[in-house]
Amino acid sequence: MPNPSRLRAAAVTATALLLTSMVAGCGDDAQDEDLTAQKLSWKDCPAPSHAEGGGGAPSPLPDGDQWQCATMKAPLDWDDPKGDTIGIALIRARASGDESRRIGSLVFNFGGPGGSGVSTLPAFGEEYTALRTRYDLVSFDPRGVGRSAGVDCEDDQRLDAYFQQDGTPDDAVERTALLDNTKDFNAACEKNSKKMLPNVRTTDAARDMDLMRQVLGDDRLYYFGISYGTELGGVYAHLFPENVGRAVFDAVVDPTQTSEQGSLGQARGFQLALDNFAEDCTSKTQDCPVGDTAQDVKDRIAGLLHSLDAKPIPGIFPRELTQSAATNGIAQALYSKDFWEYLTEGLEQAYAGDGKILMLLSDLMNGRNENGEYSNITAANISINCADDKPRYSTADVQRKLPEFRAASSLFGDYLAWGMVSCTDWPVAGAADHPDVSAPGSAPILVVGNTGDPATPYEGARKMVEALGPGVGIELTYQGQGHGAYGSKNKCVQTAVDGYLLNGKVPAAGTVCS
Repeated sequence: MPNPSRLRAAAVTATALLLTSMVAGCGDDAQDEDLTAQKLSWKDCPAPSHAEGGGGAPSPLPDGDQWQCATMKAPLDWDDPKGDTIGIALIRARASGDESRRIGSLVFNFGGPGGSGVSTLPAFGEEYTALRTRYDLVSFDPRGVGRSAGVDCEDDQRLDAYFQQDGTPDDAVERTALLDNTKDFNAACEKNSKKMLPNVRTTDAARDMDLMRQVLGDDRLYYFGISYGTELGGVYAHLFPENVGRAVFDAVVDPTQTSEQGSLGQARGFQLALDNFAEDCTSKTQDCPVGDTAQDVKDRIAGLLHSLDAKPIPGIFPRELTQSAATNGIAQALYSKDFWEYLTEGLEQAYAGDGKILMLLSDLMNGRNENGEYSNITAANISINCADDKPRYSTADVQRKLPEFRAASSLFGDYLAWGMVSCTDWPVAGAADHPDVSAPGSAPILVVGNTGDPATPYEGARKMVEALGPGVGIELTYQGQGHGAYGSKNKCVQTAVDGYLLNGKVPAAGTVCS
């Protein structure tokens, strides 16, 4: 079962996986070199590692250029910058336009926390063709992720069992099993990655990005953050406001919320997306194959999940589709309107006793490939969130909050409420109730909110603008569906974002695209 913010974690990364060790580990010898002066050795990229999700090496860019990869040294512990180092995995596509018009490097973070930028960026190469005319496109595996000293918790076999467990316990026996499994997972993280766990906070990743800016040769950081990437970008702007160049935040995390408030907001967001899916299906001229009315669609889904709680159905052999896996798969499909057809087909099959498609969607969320290998997205996601988030929740806390979560979403409420226990026995204390993103003196940051976003609800964009401070956050609204706006290919959104990143043209605050 996911961490409280796990349902937002896969986001763009999971979409990329559907479309499509060269790094030092922690504990290198202490060093006296100036890490800002290091020279990167760029080479053609290898195939993604197991921890990055596996698969083949990235295909050439549309113009035939090759993706290039390198490793940047960074301190293991930023409080001891002359101590041990780790390697941060980078990927880039060189700017395609006239060198005299090149602005610098545009650094992407696609969300999570826990998503591998090295494996994700190539899947979106064509989407950023316009931006590449004036920027090197750059992304990275944040510390603890993929090949950047990736956190290691449980093996693939144990992860299969972990994701099959009942994530919405109905009695004392099931609650005990959930808590025991969570303790076992957290203990495995401590056993296998003890040295990394205190050093994977978002503030650490932000400091890595400022080092990256200097190593890449830029006076300012040019940045495109999506989902959790907006939180990372906000933290960077708080720590280094004078170093912010042009930055865009898309699919915006509310930086003012605790992990509990974030989970509750996600319950509302995924319920809204489900409502929109049901309305869309039943409003079309042809019959909706999964319900006669929008309410009927939702009632049948609720009935399916209730039946799976008692009796799973065949999924992807030898695994069965459990209630938790089905809920996870449905949530994955709600990330993008492009996935709604898969959700419809998956539900049809599940009603007929075949859980393959919903299980495939669940696997996508959890970073499991067809060979049964998991990326480390879950381990990294939980490690980063638990290192960031100070609150720790007990079983009693969850049970007290269940009515509020159920009111927010009858389908996702229990699931997200019980996810709050993920950090209860974590071996590292959380840093704060919520991140500080106040950034007086920063250059303008374009903040793009999507009214139909399930994972990072629209209200988060306004809260981010307010938290960044006067004159920093510039809000743009997209009236659409899915997680994020730029990837929707909406011309109004893309024109505004491209105009700012390429030419420095700041759109009017309050601009609305539909």
